[in-house]
Amino acid sequence: MIKQLLQQVDSLTATVNAQTQLIAQLNQTIQELKEQINKNSKNSSKPLSSDGFKKPAPKSLRKPSGKKAGGQEGHPGTHLAVITELDETIKHMPSACEGCPHYEMCKGTACAAEKRHVIDAVVTVNIIEHQSLEIPVCMLHGNTRKGEFPANVTAAVQYGKNLQALTVALNTVGAVSINRIHEILSGVFNIPIATGTISNMVKRCAGCVAGPVGMIKQKMIDSGLGHFDETGTRVDKKLWWVHNASNCEYTYLDISTKRGFAGMGQCGVLTGFQGIAVHDCWAPYWNYPDIQHAVCCAHLLRELTGISENHSEQTWASAFIDLLLQMKKAKEKAEEAGKETMSRYYYRKFDKKYEELIKLARQENPLPEITEKKRGRKKKGKILALVERLAKYKASVCLFIKNFTVPFDNNQAERDLRMIKVKTKVSGCFRSEEGAREYLKIMSYVGTAHKQGYNAYEAIKNAISGSPDFIFE
Repeated sequence: MIKQLLQQVDSLTATVNAQTQLIAQLNQTIQELKEQINKNSKNSSKPLSSDGFKKPAPKSLRKPSGKKAGGQEGHPGTHLAVITELDETIKHMPSACEGCPHYEMCKGTACAAEKRHVIDAVVTVNIIEHQSLEIPVCMLHGNTRKGEFPANVTAAVQYGKNLQALTVALNTVGAVSINRIHEILSGVFNIPIATGTISNMVKRCAGCVAGPVGMIKQKMIDSGLGHFDETGTRVDKKLWWVHNASNCEYTYLDISTKRGFAGMGQCGVLTGFQGIAVHDCWAPYWNYPDIQHAVCCAHLLRELTGISENHSEQTWASAFIDLLLQMKKAKEKAEEAGKETMSRYYYRKFDKKYEELIKLARQENPLPEITEKKRGRKKKGKILALVERLAKYKASVCLFIKNFTVPFDNNQAERDLRMIKVKTKVSGCFRSEEGAREYLKIMSYVGTAHKQGYNAYEAIKNAISGSPDFIFE
């Protein structure tokens, strides 16, 4: 009887242990699902487009400066103003003077009491006819002579460079579809420009800028600092990856079927790059050991914010956010003072605090005990994985305070990639690899031109006119 009871107790104990383990697993799953639901663009690496209609409440990490809101004293500002000569002047007499026998006399002596201006755009179409004149008999040589057309006039009827530049700018920079461009230009200019013609204009422009884009790529390879990032887009119903390499002067975009190390190699900038690469903590970037790496601290802030919001017991996360912001503020103050480095006091202070928080984070996230013998590495979990990344790449995280040419974040790369997401959102996808590459060539050229002080329309017009290298002058 006792033996039977002991067996029953052992059976119940095993059942309780199994249920306890199952409950722990379910609680872990619930916690992970809750954390996944609470993730948004403010506390994770998720894009803004994933927020949908449920936008997260803005929570700025900046501390109040004490200054009043709006433009500060000394800010020049911008306003609507008349910057060109007047095209037309309309004078308005008092309405009570209408029908008066002295109306014309008073109108001649009246002066302007107040002036108001209406700035509007008047769309006109300029059609130029080129005629090749023929001389039947040359008085000097006796033969027949015929005038030659300019090199850029090649067809019986063709579109000029202004209209071509506008069309290409609308399709690329404006992210307007070819069908909508056809509709807009037909309505505004009364020109029934065909969709195939629009596509050919974009293709020709991409060919015109191919040489300068190659030079941009080489300048990025030779640069001392580069921002690197990648984003997905659709090409012929398949997921492709746009890789970015840029800095404050140049923008280079390329596309590959691969996202990681293979895709980076195909795009060809990191393979020859010898400067400082600013990027997030994605593993493939660390496969380039011969370059100096700088981690984007804005990405770290979002991850730390997510941990702080979803795991109140993780006290180290909010403290680490404060540390990064203190480091950023100290660097900005040093720069305002005209310094190129911070004092040793700050370096020792931040280094000590960094190590203390890593130690605290490891205490709050010990490795789970192994109950079963399994091959491979122990599962750390996302929080401990972040802690280990912060410890391993400490030099890259703190490089922005050691080298003042290194920025705090990788926003430059994200800004240069932003239009790719807009284009994808509007158009849905690129129909072919060729179309995607044409678009990226033009956007690389336009992005670089913008950083050199030229607007997109001006840059495209110069490229179509045969002078695409003007952005390097």
